[in-house]
Amino acid sequence: MPRIKVLTALDQARTQYYHFKAIVIAGMGLFTDSYDLFCIAPVMKLVGRVYYDPSDAGVPGLTPPAVVSATVGVALLGAVVGNVVFGALGDRVGRRRVYGTCLLLMVCGSIGTGFSVCRTRNCVLASLCFFRFLLGVGIGGDYPLSATIMSEFANKRTRGAFIAAVFSMQGFGILASSAVTMAVTAAFDRFTGHRAPLDTPEAADLAWRIILMIGAIPAALTFYWRMAMPETARFTALVERDVLKAINDIGRVLSDLDLNGITEEEAAALHRTAMPAPAYGLFSRRFLKQHGRDLFTCASAWFILDIPYYSSTLFQSQIYSPWFPPASRVNAFEEAFNVAKFQAIIAVASTIPGYFAAVFLIDRVGRRKLQMAGFFLMAVFLFALAGPYDRYWRDNATNPPYIVLYALTFFCANLGPNTTTFILPAELFPARFRSTCHGISGAAGKLGAVIGSIAFLWASQERDRAKVKAGHIPGIGMMNTLIILGAISLVGLAVTYVFTPETMGRSLEENESLRGQSDIANGDGEEQLHELTELPKGSPSAHVSRSFV
Repeated sequence: MPRIKVLTALDQARTQYYHFKAIVIAGMGLFTDSYDLFCIAPVMKLVGRVYYDPSDAGVPGLTPPAVVSATVGVALLGAVVGNVVFGALGDRVGRRRVYGTCLLLMVCGSIGTGFSVCRTRNCVLASLCFFRFLLGVGIGGDYPLSATIMSEFANKRTRGAFIAAVFSMQGFGILASSAVTMAVTAAFDRFTGHRAPLDTPEAADLAWRIILMIGAIPAALTFYWRMAMPETARFTALVERDVLKAINDIGRVLSDLDLNGITEEEAAALHRTAMPAPAYGLFSRRFLKQHGRDLFTCASAWFILDIPYYSSTLFQSQIYSPWFPPASRVNAFEEAFNVAKFQAIIAVASTIPGYFAAVFLIDRVGRRKLQMAGFFLMAVFLFALAGPYDRYWRDNATNPPYIVLYALTFFCANLGPNTTTFILPAELFPARFRSTCHGISGAAGKLGAVIGSIAFLWASQERDRAKVKAGHIPGIGMMNTLIILGAISLVGLAVTYVFTPETMGRSLEENESLRGQSDIANGDGEEQLHELTELPKGSPSAHVSRSFV
């Protein structure tokens, strides 16, 4: 298929400073996502101490599980909305034009969760859920835009590593969340004089608000740089069909590209040419025939992955509890500090190494193989946890093998499907559908996250009512839950093996062609634009064309 020369130049460009700058700018939304996700656990410990009374048995105030589930669920549902809405807007009005809006929603949501309007329990919780939903919308919208922008700026040799690096910012968000929580709670504990376990000072109500609001700072710091980013050349050339503008925009941020040879006459010829509207839409039969399989595999793999990935919190408490003092022996700040400390340890030991391994291997091994290996190893480790759980692991959660298996589950998820499901939707679809399809896939993943973090949290409770944790109802037991999660991982392996294509080492346009664009020349506007931009050999700018190839 003929190629637009500026896109060929992008695919062959050397790695430059702006690529790394784009990783940081695009990754800040993912950073905020993980900051919010992981700081909510210690925050809810503080909320329970402040707004719920201690029990007669001397147990400190505890946030009811239903309230915790609500605060987690509303943010995930907001992310579903954000993925779909901003994914579609990214294809309709441009990636850059809505990129800043997502960031503003994240900033406003983070600040709003901290203020939470009032001081009475019901009002605080309702306000917290509202602003977490708003925050979730911003975070969800950032997923398709960040992945699409990075994929369209990157060269084809290292595109996977660049997108994986954007996604790996989640790991740094976890560390930042833990570090901020530990610093704030330690400072407040010292300032309030190391209170007794059941003596929760009013300052605790300020501490959790500060933790949440600090999450707005990294996002706010990158707002200017997002607004200064040019529109991607692929959107400008293939969707807006303005090749000259694409050349001018990309020339401002990437050097060593000879983009100055198109004459005014040739630019005018491009503008004068009547460009037909795209021959088919997102809901057309043709889209279903050419891209329906890819959309199914991207959305289903992401949905399947997020069920076991987000449900990993089910057995986190089994490791946490034996290593740290019970809540009845520590004050509010110490309890939140210990939860954050444990999350930091898991992040350093498994989560972040998994992201780094993905960045290193993604353009060497390939997306498909990594996703299959990740799903398979997740299943292996989940079954290893499930098999002897009732007979052994339940009472031996502090044993090194149990901790290693738990950490390896995170490592393999981040090495494989947790990263590849973010990358593949940004590589498989035409430019005018890319952000939308990524948003649909991400929304499916967040629905899986709701099932994993809420439904399985309740299902994992013991069948014996006498052993059920306070505030829960009897479930199917931890062993059965882990077996189901392992089986779900195997389903992900099967879906990947049957449906997922490999995209490594090819340009975005080549991936599009291989997945059903062979007949585009019969009426697709993008293909005709490719042909228009092949300059005649005798034109004044023939040297530009030769330099692009």
